[in-house]
Amino acid sequence: MTEQTALIVIDMQKGMRSPALPPRNNLQAEDNAARLLAAWRETRQPVVNVRHISRSSASVFAPGQSGVEFQGRFTPLAHEHVVEKNVPDAFINTGLERWLHARGIRKLVIAGVSTENSIEASARTAGNLGFSAMVAEDACFTFGKQDFGGNWRSADEVHLMALANLHGEYARVLSTEEILRECLR
Repeated sequence: MTEQTALIVIDMQKGMRSPALPPRNNLQAEDNAARLLAAWRETRQPVVNVRHISRSSASVFAPGQSGVEFQGRFTPLAHEHVVEKNVPDAFINTGLERWLHARGIRKLVIAGVSTENSIEASARTAGNLGFSAMVAEDACFTFGKQDFGGNWRSADEVHLMALANLHGEYARVLSTEEILRECLR
């Protein structure tokens, strides 16, 4: 890589594996995110590990709950940056923008969960702040949900609409393979 590109892995926490959650899509998302993480670590590029810390004591993401912990293969290394957020957007009240600017990092790759929530919110802000952001579409996933009109939308439908909202306006949406080819040449 000629220019540093930060990999931002969002909310790959144990709570995302709860059986109480609705059906999800992209069952290979963790494997693809882990491939990106391994490549960034191997090339010693910056990694930012983001986790959600809920303000609600009833949440699986509340401090002290096992759901707040990173999934094993996404446990940050000692030298990697960790961001704790209380809202979906990884830039809000976290110092992430300042951390990136202090290191001269302008290019970002974003992976994680949930596509229409934390991924979309963070990628929109990244784009609005002038970062060159890429979202790894196959290293993200989400869950089925009801739309505002009361219709059930599958996890694939929610995922694809969130990616469509981002592509071209706030970020480039690419596959893990495309990102690895572009960023690690």
